[in-house]
Amino acid sequence: MLQELYFNKLESSEIPAITKMMGDFYAIDHYPFDAELSSANFAKFIQNPEAGQAFIIYNPEKEIIGYIIMAYLFSFEFGGRIAFLDELYLNEKARGKGYGKIAMNFVKDFASEQELKVVFLEIEPHNDRAKQLYFNKGFQEHKRNLMIYKP
Repeated sequence: MLQELYFNKLESSEIPAITKMMGDFYAIDHYPFDAELSSANFAKFIQNPEAGQAFIIYNPEKEIIGYIIMAYLFSFEFGGRIAFLDELYLNEKARGKGYGKIAMNFVKDFASEQELKVVFLEIEPHNDRAKQLYFNKGFQEHKRNLMIYKP
């Protein structure tokens, strides 16, 4: 039986905790990380709910175990507001306990409550476990390639 998790909208007092976890997350794939910039961005992000929502994930013992960031966009193709599941992170001790399933159920419920038309996400090519989780939760591969441009 899966235990209950708690998903709280990120508050300014939790920015140091989420920034630390983000650094841990980025280190997995050796991505550059600027803690000061990320902290400043979180402060801006939580002041602008139209940009999206960030959530801190607490385990049943009320310990912080991860986070979710959903960024909003508007899509004519999909008929309205959509979200990019920018990040879903569970710390190492929280993995393998079914918490990812609970987190994805939360994402899906939140998307319905917010009347989002679509939720996109991206996966590292080596992360087969996450890919299977997303497939099991109804996500499917998009027939297009994601591209990036940095001005």
